[in-house]
Amino acid sequence: MAFTVVAGGLDLPLPAVRRVRQRFDVRREVPVREAVAREMKVFDGRIRPGQTVAVGVGSRGVARIAEITRAVVDELEARGAKPYIVPAMGSHGGATPEGQMEVLAGYGVTPEAMGVPFRAEMDTVQIGVTPDGFPVHQSKAALEADYLFPINRVKVHTDFHGPIESGLCKMLVIGYGKHTGAALIHKRGFDTFHETIPAAARLILDTGKVLGGIATVENARDEVARIEAVPAERILAREPELLQMSRDLMATIPFDRIDVLVVDYLGKDISGAGMDPNVTGRYSVRHIQDPRNPKKLVVLRLTERTHGNACGLGMADVTTRAVVENIDYQKYWTNIITSTELGGGKTPIWMMNDRDAIALAIATANRVEPATARLVRIESTLHLEEMWVSESLWQSEGRGRAGLEPLSDPQPMAFTAEGHLADLPLPAFRHGLAAWAGVR
Repeated sequence: MAFTVVAGGLDLPLPAVRRVRQRFDVRREVPVREAVAREMKVFDGRIRPGQTVAVGVGSRGVARIAEITRAVVDELEARGAKPYIVPAMGSHGGATPEGQMEVLAGYGVTPEAMGVPFRAEMDTVQIGVTPDGFPVHQSKAALEADYLFPINRVKVHTDFHGPIESGLCKMLVIGYGKHTGAALIHKRGFDTFHETIPAAARLILDTGKVLGGIATVENARDEVARIEAVPAERILAREPELLQMSRDLMATIPFDRIDVLVVDYLGKDISGAGMDPNVTGRYSVRHIQDPRNPKKLVVLRLTERTHGNACGLGMADVTTRAVVENIDYQKYWTNIITSTELGGGKTPIWMMNDRDAIALAIATANRVEPATARLVRIESTLHLEEMWVSESLWQSEGRGRAGLEPLSDPQPMAFTAEGHLADLPLPAFRHGLAAWAGVR
């Protein structure tokens, strides 16, 4: 198939699309504060007045995280404890105290809102070595407390699979491990995480420094479906059960074979990988292959809350000027280098506007006719209840499928005169093109 570049753009017909909704299991937890109060009763009698608790809060965009954290703080104080908050996010936020505080502030987790001190220092202490030789580090600021208390969402991980993935154990090992701990475990490779994280978590738990934690599970709308307090001695046994609950509730794209996947927003607040490969089918790690991997993947914007960290952008084939001019390479590449998987840090071919980016992806998808391309456009990998689907894909796989309903008739994609999607705001350009190649 040939295409022509005309006046800086691609002279290519785009497929008609229709808006589609899919229905999910959207069970929700009772009001957050009441749920936390209910669950924290498991720690009655375990805390002596005056004991300090280092509450770990991360960077994963956990639903209602500010409300949950404040409720935990209040419950700890009601039992006589003296909590303080430790950013438990490994190398995120550029691996600096200021950057990690900025990430938490973006979620509304601030000293003023939480009413307790924050300890964001990056210093760590090695507390031991796992049986297979992995040195386990912990935040020095956290270890100065009587107890550690992580708050985290349990969910399917983006780069490895096993009985324990994202959750309390991972936060204990990598989050509280700060940049040093995160770098050490990532150097081992994601293909070892399913063994290293449980072993390192067991070592941490055996110190007696962990009181327990609050685990959350979210539904397909990113709402809190479950809040559960897990005592330290139950964490290793309970996490696999909560992980299965998360897997059962997880939203997915309801089509197995896609020519072009268009993702409006990428960001660390959406997924640790920027966009969840469990949804896109495209992983940065070589040991996971997914048959749902689209022929071409397009990213159009960064979220505000990602603060310029474009982690995972390298998994896209095409992006836009609106993305590359909003990248903070110090944050972006620090995160990528720590992970050791450098593919996610590459910059795709970028186009000046949304229309050209989508057109280029279609034009370079082998054995695909533009007007009948099997295209899906999603807001993000967190927001999958509604999406745009090309008419050819709807007619071949969507129409009549249980759980799917059309919200519109087929229509052309709507663009502004400048070629940007009419329903997708264009951000201000924070950096000039001269800065695109990196940090000077």
